[in-house]
Amino acid sequence: MRIVVTGASGSGTSTLGRAVAGALQAAFVDADDLFWLPTDPPFKAKRDAAERAALLHDHLSANPSIVVAGSIYGWGPELEQAFDLVVFLHAPAEVRVARLRERERTRFGRVNEEFIAWAAQYDVGDMPGRSHARHVAWVESRTCRVLRLSATENVEVLRSAVIALAHS
Repeated sequence: MRIVVTGASGSGTSTLGRAVAGALQAAFVDADDLFWLPTDPPFKAKRDAAERAALLHDHLSANPSIVVAGSIYGWGPELEQAFDLVVFLHAPAEVRVARLRERERTRFGRVNEEFIAWAAQYDVGDMPGRSHARHVAWVESRTCRVLRLSATENVEVLRSAVIALAHS
């Protein structure tokens, strides 16, 4: 089974993706690890689009059971349609921003306000990149099953919902 868990930054895609992958004994890939080149500090240089698509293709080819967390919107129709299930997480902006601030402090010892501003505008889509409207349109264009979940639920509740659908 191939599952992609997607949603806004701070909605818990990586957390849920890891939990689902563990429960299914599936491989796990965070799309951010493919999208961004490894830099110090991180998230400063984007990987070439063709290279990241090739990396995702390689992961999908090597792992018949895989969970990908993050956005693969715009990575190409072949990859975007390669999943059996899309899990779309949504959480209010204030919840996501609070999670992101905590994550930034924990990981980096500081908060990148530019990143927070970008993430906070997801619901209104004022900046380039991911937005709720673009994500909804992408999700609605999928040919596989789609599960929409509130990211304010406990990760165990979310995981159980995904596993139940994956086994149905």
